[in-house]
Amino acid sequence: MNNKALLIIDMQKGSFTPDTPRLDTDGVVTRINELSDLFRKLGFPAIYIQHDGNGAGEFKKGDWDWENLEALNVEPTDLTVDKYANDSFYKSALADTLNSLNAEQLYITGCATDFCVEATIQSAIAKDYDLTVVADAHTTADRPQLKAQQVIDHYNWVWQNMTPVGGRVSVKPLKEIKTGLSK
Repeated sequence: MNNKALLIIDMQKGSFTPDTPRLDTDGVVTRINELSDLFRKLGFPAIYIQHDGNGAGEFKKGDWDWENLEALNVEPTDLTVDKYANDSFYKSALADTLNSLNAEQLYITGCATDFCVEATIQSAIAKDYDLTVVADAHTTADRPQLKAQQVIDHYNWVWQNMTPVGGRVSVKPLKEIKTGLSK
């Protein structure tokens, strides 16, 4: 049974511009690539979730800003899901895709920690998935009151200390996850 899936949220060109600098972009991309390669080798899917602006004038499907970052190692066997709100599950094909894969354990990566990653995690918790947030494979930008690293540290702490009803949530760095998956 294929019960694990890697979610790669909004790692799109339009979210990584000089006007929207993200913390440790190169490091995050490298870690996502390492994990997606491992998932493929183990026979688990990598799912690239891309925001579709849905008429908002940005992130129009097929436009430059909608495309995934060129540095990501996206393979033809990888899956893609369009999303239309911060929550990757909202009116998208994500739940159906995960159900068709029998995926109950989700590994979460992407951009932005405090928006789309957070909303997707909250939604997945309410749907009783087992979650592993890759602590060093999500990113965001500096905010008016907090630096990006503070935002990331804060959310890693929040997620680690949540009390889900049906599933579980853990927050681990890539190195620890790779060790656990390779056993």
